[in-house]
Amino acid sequence: MKSLSETDMQIRRQAAREALDAWTREVIAWHFNPATGCPFWLDYARQLDWQPHAEIQTYADLARFGNFQDEWLRGGPVRRWVPQAYADRPIYTFETGGSTGVPKSRIAIDDFRIDYELFSATLPTEAFPQGADWLMIGPSGPRRLRLAVEHLAQFRGGICFMIDLDPRWFIKLLKMGENEMAQVYKNHVIDQALTLLKAHDNIQCVFTTPKLLEALCEKVSLQRLGIKGVFCGGTEMTPQFYRFAVEELLDGVYFAPTYGNTLMGLATHKPLEPADNYAVIYYPPVPRACIEVVDADDTERVVEYGETGRIRLTTLTKEFFMPRFLERDEAEREKPCALYPWDGVRNVRPFSRFHTQVVEGVY
Repeated sequence: MKSLSETDMQIRRQAAREALDAWTREVIAWHFNPATGCPFWLDYARQLDWQPHAEIQTYADLARFGNFQDEWLRGGPVRRWVPQAYADRPIYTFETGGSTGVPKSRIAIDDFRIDYELFSATLPTEAFPQGADWLMIGPSGPRRLRLAVEHLAQFRGGICFMIDLDPRWFIKLLKMGENEMAQVYKNHVIDQALTLLKAHDNIQCVFTTPKLLEALCEKVSLQRLGIKGVFCGGTEMTPQFYRFAVEELLDGVYFAPTYGNTLMGLATHKPLEPADNYAVIYYPPVPRACIEVVDADDTERVVEYGETGRIRLTTLTKEFFMPRFLERDEAEREKPCALYPWDGVRNVRPFSRFHTQVVEGVY
């Protein structure tokens, strides 16, 4: 990756910040306008003694909202999140969580398509050829990922093949101590994938999770099957797995790790450089979503570069506005780079204070 002078970097960072501030004003004006905004934010504004559309002028001003509450997305009516401007459009609802209790829901119309079209531009053509077919080995059902990866394949001129996977059932098996049955279910998922890979010669690209990629590569050489690129994401994406995948599992197949979720969209990995020593570094899709790394005890303080903190996510699209949501993840704050003149995150992992409460499944 070509390095930039400090002056050039400062210019790019300033331009990105000004573009983010302008987009923030546009999104706020949209969501707090009765003609275009969603019922949730219009009702929220009526309870304030200040006017967001008039007083939010920069991204930093979003601090006035405080932190977005997790429970606001649990339960219905889900149409309270549909902007008035899109009331007559077909609406998707995607879920996140839900292994216990009511899952969080996010409405969508085109965001998942837009996010993945932008991400498409970051994929090297030699590893993810135009016109190649894809295999999606990941969660199905009410999850954004299933439609998003399919759209990515279609946008690049290919067809996407799918398998059935219910991660909630896998987690339930683990919680019940049914480790053998969980392994049987994982094998069932891998068997589906192998059947498709062997039946369709034009599958050259794969999306999957770290655990499933390892299980798949125990059975078959993806390189020998003609796979050129693997797009991979999940909570088990560690520097150790990154090195393992590149040096042992994939035999030269291009590896593109990613960090994304239903609420944010998709962060892009920084291309692998020797100096990074397989650290997994991501940059969010600014201005549509922004990530900050904050002090776990003082979430108003953004930590210093290289310091560990909790991830705070802000999503800014005309379909969905979510300011300052504290994720269940932690990471180190990463400096901007030549490709992405804004903050990134290094080595995302489950928030350590929650770790004992989390059962990791096939993600």
